[in-house]
Amino acid sequence: APGIRHQRVVNRINIFLSTHKRLPERCTVFIAPTDVVLSEHDVVQPDVLVVCDEKKITEQNIQGVPDLVAEVLSPNTALKDKREKRLLYERVGVREYIIIDPTEQYVERYVLDDEGSYGLPDIFGPKEIMKLKAFEEIAIPLWEVYETEPPE
Repeated sequence: APGIRHQRVVNRINIFLSTHKRLPERCTVFIAPTDVVLSEHDVVQPDVLVVCDEKKITEQNIQGVPDLVAEVLSPNTALKDKREKRLLYERVGVREYIIIDPTEQYVERYVLDDEGSYGLPDIFGPKEIMKLKAFEEIAIPLWEVYETEPPE
């Protein structure tokens, strides 16, 4: 099972996205373990995901590509999250992929460009505010995610 720090970060992201009507009403936040069926060969369980197309939501799982995926790194999943899942999410067209490191306290954010590739990530530190690209009205103060002191 993931560690406590990992779960606290997942919970903070979930609460932040789920509360205060930050997301459009048609969008729903899910947390692991939720099966996301990307293809007949690719089923993943992202830590946090946002789906804005209700037709993708079934009783059993999510059928299709989420609008946003966030993975919180654990020592035993870090390489898979940063390499294999990044390539998979890019290939299937996840618009925004966020990798959160709860130990080193930084975020890598990948956004699909017009050619459908991620390119270089944006990097955010624990005292910064990350404005989402998939939902431009949402800005996440990362010190709240990491439960650290806000910037002066």
